[in-house]
Amino acid sequence: MRRASSFTSSVLSRTFSTVHDGGAVNLRPRLLQVALFCSSRTNNSNSRHRWFSPLLDSFSKNSAQVVSLGLAGVVASVATAASVYAKEPPPAEVMPKEVVLYQYEACPFCNKVKAFLDYYDIPYKVVEVNPLSKKEIKWSDYKKVPILMVDGQQLVDSSAIIDQLGEKILPKKTKASVADEDEETKWRRWVDNHLVHVLSPNIYRNTSEALESFDYITSNGNFSFTEKITVKYAGAAAMYFVSKNLKKKYNITDERAALYEAAETWVDALNGRNFLGGSKPNLADLAAFGVLRPIRYLRSGRDMVEHTRIGEWYSRMEKVVGEPSRIKA
Repeated sequence: MRRASSFTSSVLSRTFSTVHDGGAVNLRPRLLQVALFCSSRTNNSNSRHRWFSPLLDSFSKNSAQVVSLGLAGVVASVATAASVYAKEPPPAEVMPKEVVLYQYEACPFCNKVKAFLDYYDIPYKVVEVNPLSKKEIKWSDYKKVPILMVDGQQLVDSSAIIDQLGEKILPKKTKASVADEDEETKWRRWVDNHLVHVLSPNIYRNTSEALESFDYITSNGNFSFTEKITVKYAGAAAMYFVSKNLKKKYNITDERAALYEAAETWVDALNGRNFLGGSKPNLADLAAFGVLRPIRYLRSGRDMVEHTRIGEWYSRMEKVVGEPSRIKA
């Protein structure tokens, strides 16, 4: 039993230490598929948790990895009867011929990239990366997700992916005013540097919510039955303790209050507009929407919508981003 536990914690620790989005946070919707678990950080020495302490130690070394892996959730797309906003597909002549996204289904930052692709109606294939073996990206020197291959060119880091792809497919996009660009940039940074940090403490607030976030593992992913069970329970336990350290690091005393405050801050930034971009979403809207997708239908996300004003904006974003443009790999 001890040998099996040691092996499990070792594999998970090695796996999680390489999962994050550039230097920022790499969270994926639905459940950071264990990849979430990919970066632990806690130095709990209690003998009862000793069997997965290597995993917790690895998390403590990189908070960005923690957030990136620490977010899990089930992504759901809800169609509602209301006004439909027009998408902005790029001209056919600049549309990429082949786009492949290597991802963890629950990673918020992978979902940020997908929100961009979906909004601009860019068809793409999805390759789900096994967070334990990462065999799907062994060909790449870059061992984190998301990785986006665009007509054979590798793009990495969610914000950089969006910037670089935007330059390729939106060359004739109307130049925004300096003030609009500054506002968009400010809030994109806020998403990466603040919003993501309040998510893990909420997702893993208690054991039941931690397990809820890992339910996805039992029916999805490139895992064997043993891996699914190990990842679900070991990952949920590890992230529960990790979230406590994150609370201390970011001086969060009340997880829900911090989440509600972030949601209200975003709504205040809209200043009565349908989107931060005005009549249609800009890159900051897509970033915030993508990052929140992992939690929207978890208990924390349901509470957020119930207790803040963010629900109407989120529903508008669901409508305008629409169904995924992905195609089977």
